[in-house]
Amino acid sequence: MTTNRRDEHVAVLAAQHDDVRDQFAGDWIRYRVSPALQRLSWETQSACARISRIFYDDPDEARRLFRELVPGAGDDIDLRPPFALDYGVGLSIGDRTFINKDFLVTGGGRITIGADCLIGPRCSIYTPNHAEGRVRRLEGWERVSPVTIGDNVWIGGSVTILPGVTIGSDAIIGAGSVVTRDVPPGVVAVGNPCRVLRPITQDDELARTAEVPA
Repeated sequence: MTTNRRDEHVAVLAAQHDDVRDQFAGDWIRYRVSPALQRLSWETQSACARISRIFYDDPDEARRLFRELVPGAGDDIDLRPPFALDYGVGLSIGDRTFINKDFLVTGGGRITIGADCLIGPRCSIYTPNHAEGRVRRLEGWERVSPVTIGDNVWIGGSVTILPGVTIGSDAIIGAGSVVTRDVPPGVVAVGNPCRVLRPITQDDELARTAEVPA
């Protein structure tokens, strides 16, 4: 499974660096004074830039580098550059998922994207929260919360997903939404903040089937 591969690589890094261990444990960290986290982030962003730069000239090499950068990447993923990640090691992407251009993941921790998802252009996932207290924020304290997206989720363009959110399988998130709380499976949700509009019903299945050419 893609999450198993992801977690194996996380465990290796966590054993080498206390700050990485604390980040993935959801503990408070100080990124701005952590050489280990800064180095890992810089290396990841450099790799993202290289992959985006060569993608259309050498797609096979770009895909090889992406799988090296994101050990939790599944099979037959269709990712369109440019994209930017802070830490590739914490990301898991299920098989056959499509991710359109300008995809952004800010922060570390575990980000899980299921199989057969459709993610529109200019979508962003944020995992970190800075300390709210004035002094602690000045000192640079922050911590991450995991984000989980189920299978067969359709996320429209320019959607922002905030720390700690889970989006259930088969859900649809309307374009431009800001997802601040969990979204249950099998619903259409839209807005800022994102709210459930209605369930996806059998009528939706029948309507779409009728519209598909024979």
